[in-house]
Amino acid sequence: MTCHRVSRAVTALVGAACLVAAATGCAAPATPASPAASSASAAASTAAALTLTDGYVKAAGKSGDMAMSAIFGTLTNSSSSPITVVSGTCDAAMTVELHEVVMKDGSMKMQQREGGFVVPANGTLELGPGGLHIMLIGLTRDIKAGDPVTAELTLSDGQKVTVSAVGRDLPNANESYAPSPSGSPSHG
Repeated sequence: MTCHRVSRAVTALVGAACLVAAATGCAAPATPASPAASSASAAASTAAALTLTDGYVKAAGKSGDMAMSAIFGTLTNSSSSPITVVSGTCDAAMTVELHEVVMKDGSMKMQQREGGFVVPANGTLELGPGGLHIMLIGLTRDIKAGDPVTAELTLSDGQKVTVSAVGRDLPNANESYAPSPSGSPSHG
């Protein structure tokens, strides 16, 4: 009888010691993440922190190499650091540029935005007609109201973010994404 009691007592003590070790972290030491893995994880979280909400693209027809449209919406950054969008690609266009509209020589002109779009930490950046927008140059297909359009934005750290927009008729928008006499896109 005493052998069984000692055996049970030893088993109980060993079990309790294992529970204490696990609860206090005295189990096998964790392997630290490699700097490359930590960096990749941080970069992936940067890309995941940027979203486009209420994304839409001006409905437009494909009519030659200079057929154009633009993506609008709200870029939202949920991270604690600013995120800079430096370029992009799109399934509906040969070329994507980040544009702004500025007053130049007494009229509003569209131009590429130097340095890209900076979305503030825990903030938003509005993209809209007559302001900042993702310019689609050389449409590869018609974009009709309701058509899905996907763009891939490249961030300053090299990460890529996929965003979606939907074709929309904009009857009150006076922007004309037709080339100017110099061949550059301009607002009409």
